Amino acid sequence: MAALAQPSERPALPWRTGLGYGALGAPLAFVSLPLYVHLPHHYASVAGAPLVALGLVLLLTRALDALVDPALGRLADRLLQRGPRPAWRAAALGSAVLAIGFAALWHPPGSTPTALLLWLCATLLVSTLAYSGVSILHQAWGTRWGGDPLWRARVAAWREGATLAGVLLASALPAWLGFSATSAVLAAGLALALAALGRTRSPSLLATTADSAPPDNAPSPWSDPAFRALLAVFMLNGVASAVPATLLPFFVADRLQAPDLQPLLLLAFFGAAALGLPLWVRAVGRWGLAPTWRLGMLASVAAFAFTPWLGSGDGLWFLGICLASGLALGADLALPGALLTGVIHQAGAGQRHEGRYLGWWACATKLNLALAAGLALPLLAAWGYRAGGTDPTGLQALAWAYGGLPCLLKLSAAGLLWRFEHRHPTWRQTS
Repeated sequence: MAALAQPSERPALPWRTGLGYGALGAPLAFVSLPLYVHLPHHYASVAGAPLVALGLVLLLTRALDALVDPALGRLADRLLQRGPRPAWRAAALGSAVLAIGFAALWHPPGSTPTALLLWLCATLLVSTLAYSGVSILHQAWGTRWGGDPLWRARVAAWREGATLAGVLLASALPAWLGFSATSAVLAAGLALALAALGRTRSPSLLATTADSAPPDNAPSPWSDPAFRALLAVFMLNGVASAVPATLLPFFVADRLQAPDLQPLLLLAFFGAAALGLPLWVRAVGRWGLAPTWRLGMLASVAAFAFTPWLGSGDGLWFLGICLASGLALGADLALPGALLTGVIHQAGAGQRHEGRYLGWWACATKLNLALAAGLALPLLAAWGYRAGGTDPTGLQALAWAYGGLPCLLKLSAAGLLWRFEHRHPTWRQTS
């Protein structure tokens, strides 16, 4: 079993290296936030797609995208085995496809429900597949560096910090300038970030080992009990986050009756997450990765617990909840990826087969989002909720689905993580 580098063997992460590596997370956020927050509401309320059919389309397209991620992970391994330059060229090609698909997504050529849904299927698949390929390559790039828990948390924090910066812009730009301008910003951001990534060098990445086993001969990540345990926690916690992300526009517009407040709420949520991210990274040095992540889950539940009781006119109260839950979000952003890096290197797959692990990790992320959209929207429709409706029963169902269900799932994830910590003591190490 490969040992992790100790702090004495690892110099401090230079800020130029961290920024050059993490910068790609910012334009990728221009894809993730609109696709998973704005898209369902846009096609339901603006384009007029039926809610049940929309939920099924999102479920099927995201599930199909998720099934491709393990293959994209194996491809990332092959590219990185050949060195950073082939991987960079593949990321550039994927970014170009991503920019085109994202721009087309918001401009369907037809107005009938069938035409809308067919256009959504095609453009969403193109966008998400390209996004997946670039994201997996980007994460594998940093995962190859390994390191002690605090080092891994810092690498992940640079990536997720850049993601938060991108999310802050993406949360406001569609409402202020429209999706055409957002698409143009995405294309420019991808070009700049790729230029920065191309100049980033790391001894770990450059030293692609000639004696590494070929990626196709690697054992499956599913044979690693630590990976299976971590993935179970990640998925349960991920569904808890994906449900409110999917339902936020509906909750703000129909339950709170404050649609104009949504850009401010998103800015407050992700801005607080950006401020809290360094605090969670510092906490790792004191408590370890898994205990700090578990504390973040509990803090999120405490912040979100009163959401189901909010109603029309409570927008300012919800703003406070967004600030508090945003502070807790930093733990979800940086710490699971840092734990995954440790699992990969402890399994002896560092600098060899990161892509295999990250492909399944990305697959789990997509399945979380697919389940959130594919199950929550049809269930809400069955419980009497209609987008733009005023029926009290439907609005109450929306409130409990948005605010109550995520809390139950978060508590379950925290309990599962506590259980697995005792089976894998390295998850609690501080160095």
